Amino acid sequence: MTDGFEVPGATATGLLPAVVARVASLADRLGAPHSEVFDVRRLSAASGVPEVVVASLLNGRSAGEPDLQARFLQRLDLLRRTRLKPNGRRYTQQEIADGAGMSRQQAGALINGDRRPTMEHCDAIQRFFRVHAGFLSAEDPEALAGALQRTEQDLLQRLADRERQADPATADDPLERLLQDHGVRGIAWRAAQLPTDQHRDKVAEWLDMLLESVKRPES
Repeated sequence: MTDGFEVPGATATGLLPAVVARVASLADRLGAPHSEVFDVRRLSAASGVPEVVVASLLNGRSAGEPDLQARFLQRLDLLRRTRLKPNGRRYTQQEIADGAGMSRQQAGALINGDRRPTMEHCDAIQRFFRVHAGFLSAEDPEALAGALQRTEQDLLQRLADRERQADPATADDPLERLLQDHGVRGIAWRAAQLPTDQHRDKVAEWLDMLLESVKRPES
């Protein structure tokens, strides 16, 4: 359990169950409230998934999957409501069209649901709003997993910062600095979640090459 959120089971697809479990474990190690880490409103804004669907997926329930066009319209509406201009107003259709490199007619047809979006449309609008690839098109469980992976990165950084503060002597150790600066501990920890030995061997090979480039100071 994650303070009201059950770790998703077989009803959630892809990486979501494992990511939720890892984030919950990190939150416990840091003493971070699960209500903060799994805040539904924040995760909805970060993923584009509606709040009610985020809550259902975090509780291990399927919430039904809209088709690509419905998902696109849902998330584009969220972007227009939450990614505002510096003056606090929404971007107009003309501004979106200009920023995405399309005509106002094209932008209007996409925004109003009169035209099915292509991946090129999605990519162009994502770049305009400066959100990650797949924001407008990823299926709900995948989108939520991506948002939680970014939360995981933040928690791993907080954990590394806490360890560094607890042992200031490591600041002069180049190997320790490498581990902290490049997040190697986090990479290795996530590698343990990979599905096959072949995947893990690739990560281990990369880590070996990286660590060989740094030597500890002579005693």
